[in-house]
Order: sequence, then structure tokens, then C-alpha cells
Amino acid sequence: MQSKEIFKKVRSLEIRTKGLVNNLFGGEYQSAFKGRGMAFSEVRPYYFGDDIRLIDWNVTARTGDPYIKIFEEEREQTMMLCVDISPSGLFGSFSQRKMDLATELAAVLSFSAIKNNDKVGLLLFSDRVELYIPPRKGRMHVLRLIRELYATEPQGKGTSINTALEYVNRVQRKKAIVTLISDMQDVNYEKVLKITNKRHDLICLCVDDELETELPDAGLIPLIDSETGNVQLVDTSDKKLRIAYKARRLKERDELHKKLTKLHVDHVHLFTNRSYIEPLVNLFQTRHNRY
Repeated sequence: MQSKEIFKKVRSLEIRTKGLVNNLFGGEYQSAFKGRGMAFSEVRPYYFGDDIRLIDWNVTARTGDPYIKIFEEEREQTMMLCVDISPSGLFGSFSQRKMDLATELAAVLSFSAIKNNDKVGLLLFSDRVELYIPPRKGRMHVLRLIRELYATEPQGKGTSINTALEYVNRVQRKKAIVTLISDMQDVNYEKVLKITNKRHDLICLCVDDELETELPDAGLIPLIDSETGNVQLVDTSDKKLRIAYKARRLKERDELHKKLTKLHVDHVHLFTNRSYIEPLVNLFQTRHNRY
């Protein structure tokens, strides 16, 4: 895309998503992602009934009067967005592609994060790390992230969740909210999911398109694997084939759900032709109720 077209897309997405953040997601985000703990704030004189375990003995010894430490929640956090930009994301049978949905989700989370004074970083990946932008605050930084989501064309042809999360685990030393946005068309990544979820607060937003589950009755059509380039002719007028295909895809989706649940990874399935608002809010509320 030309730079002028990218600018228009970025601006349009900012207007659309900031409205959602201001009216809905901002508060839900804050309640879903707790701070890192309690941080020292100041000292004040000891009053009868205060917890003696909070006495600051150094200040007490220096002044001759008892003082206690005051703590407050350490709210500032880091949101690390890991977005799959492999060619399979270019598929879309309705008004948007999977990649468009992923970009909008990333924008909503980014604006929610900076509204709550959190930092946001971005990692774009295919079968390799395509781009890494360290976490920072501010509107201009978020607009840069969105611009890169529109402008970056992947060099890789496949998908490697292992590569993406291993990279995040290396560069992100402190605990962060790691949000994986992908269609999850990959295998053998369970180990790195488990490691990442232990080091960080891992969330998976699984983007999907219904046509990848339910084939239309359209006769003989070529199906092209966007990541391998393989082409296969499929007779979609065969009802048994359509039923078998749907059953296989539903089974794969169910297995993914069971896999993420077993690993205690918060996740939600989102579709190109459905609103993501309610499922995402439900995910946030579930996290809030749990904590």
C-alpha cells in the first residue's frame, strides 16, 4: 500500500477503536489485568492500630519516632502484542480478512493499554520474526504500531509460534501481558506456550473465518494453501465431503480449545464475520472475576 493509503487506514482505525476503548474496553482492560503488586510509596508517622510489621526501622531510629511504610498498587504494566502476519491471514470470505481482524484487535488493546498508562510493544511474525518494536507509551507510538501492521509484508511463508514466543521470552525480561493474535495454524508449540505462560501473563486471541470450516456447494474448485502454495481440486458438490471437512475442522478447533485450557492459557475464538466485542469483554470479565 502507498503511504497515503496506509495513513488513511491508520486514522480510520484509530477513530473506530478509540471510541470502543473510551466507552467500553478501557475499564474492562484495567479490571482484567492487575498490577504487578504493591510498590513502596512513602512513610508516615505510626498511629495506634497500625500494623507493626510495616514499621520502617531506619526512619524510626533516625527520627526517634515510629514511622510506617505506605504501599500502593504498582499499576504500570507492559502489553506485548505478538501478531501472526503469515500469508494465511490474508484469507477472508466476508467483509474483512483474518489479518484485518487481527490488526483491529491489536489497535483496541494498544489504545486500552496506553489509556491505563501501560507500555505497548509489538512483534510481527510468520515462520520468522518479521519485526520487533520495544514497548513504549503514548499515542504516537501506538499509531506507529498500527502503521507497521498495515505496511509490513512478511518475508516468511509459514507460521512458527515457537519462534515468536521464544524471541519474546528472550527480549522481555520482566513479566508482561503477552497477547498472541493468530489463526494458530501451526503444530508442536505446546512447550513454548507453557514456558511463556509461566514467565508472563499469556493470552491467545484465535482469529478464524467460517469458510475455513464450512465449504460452500460450489462444484469443482481449486483450494490453494497460501503458506505452501499447494493447489488441490475439491468437488464441493459432494455433500459427504463437505460434512467430513466441517467435522474435521470443528474437531481441530475443539482440540485447540482443550489444549489451551489444559495449559491454563486464557483464550477466545474470534471470527471475521462476527463482532469481537462481546467475546473479548467476556474474556476480560472472566479474568476479573477469577482474580
